[in-house]
Amino acid sequence: MTITLGQGIALAVMAVIVGVDFWFEALFIFRPIIVCTLTGIILGDVRLGLLAGGLTELAFAGLTPAGGTQPPNPVLAGIMTTVIAYTTGKDPATAIGLALPFSFLMQYIILFYYSAFSLFMKRADKYAEEADGKGILQLNMLMTGIVAVTYGVVVFLSAYVAQDAMQALVTAMPEWLTHGFEIAGGILPAVGFGMLLKVMLKGEFVPYLIIGFVMASFIPFSNLLPVAVVGLAMALIVLNDERNRRKTITTGTSPGEGGGDGNDGI
Repeated sequence: MTITLGQGIALAVMAVIVGVDFWFEALFIFRPIIVCTLTGIILGDVRLGLLAGGLTELAFAGLTPAGGTQPPNPVLAGIMTTVIAYTTGKDPATAIGLALPFSFLMQYIILFYYSAFSLFMKRADKYAEEADGKGILQLNMLMTGIVAVTYGVVVFLSAYVAQDAMQALVTAMPEWLTHGFEIAGGILPAVGFGMLLKVMLKGEFVPYLIIGFVMASFIPFSNLLPVAVVGLAMALIVLNDERNRRKTITTGTSPGEGGGDGNDGI
């Protein structure tokens, strides 16, 4: 399918908004699950956007920017995964692998800006010494504007201008190479989730992970909502236990001791 000029402009505007959010890390609307869904809405295929968003979010689940370290760009990964799947007819798992070069491209551009924007620091120090709040605001707006325009231009060129060349390239790929991208795209969500578990998983939470795995793997569900609800219930149990433990440490009494009304807390 073909992306129209209006859709290309809409994608560029959307990229500007979520790109600035990624720059500030403010509302986290730059996450692939949101970006892919918005892209699907613009392209008129919400189902494709949701499928691409779920897979891409898992692939990027453990990738979070820390200081000057930048992971592959999630905005371009989300947009281009959906765009490639839409324009070439490939499934989202294959499109993830094909979208990675665009994600790496934006990653390198942002890293370049990190270095280039250091040239503005001397002027920023001067504004700070003079207590010139307006000057500091204008300087920050300038740098943010450069980043925003870059996101819009890169997405417009990648999604609209280069769509014919991209379709021709994908069509010319041999079957074995396309199948390789499909396998890589299927592996990436597992790798991303594994990286997330490596950071977040603690020994005391392993039983909950096993329970969720067994439920999702061996009990037939039409969707994963029941597993999510059970997970929420378990999280609330852990939260309440933690609150009770802190209360015990603070007051020196166990829950139910002191302050009771003689009705066993009921």
